[in-house]
Amino acid sequence: MGGLGAIGVPGLIIILVIVLIVFGPKKLPEIGGAVGKTFAEFKKSTKGLIDDDDEQPKKTEKKSDAS
Repeated sequence: MGGLGAIGVPGLIIILVIVLIVFGPKKLPEIGGAVGKTFAEFKKSTKGLIDDDDEQPKKTEKKSDAS
């Protein structure tokens, strides 16, 4: 299983420390908000794509039932 599960807790801690050193504590809330908005938009867009894929077969089924 790839993705974030492969990083683990120690990896996340190291990444957070590096981000803290690079950007400083004052920028962290700003960066966190931007990352959160990015993930929310990504989730919303992928959900829209999945919903579109689910609706397509339903539309074709309705047309075949009417015949």
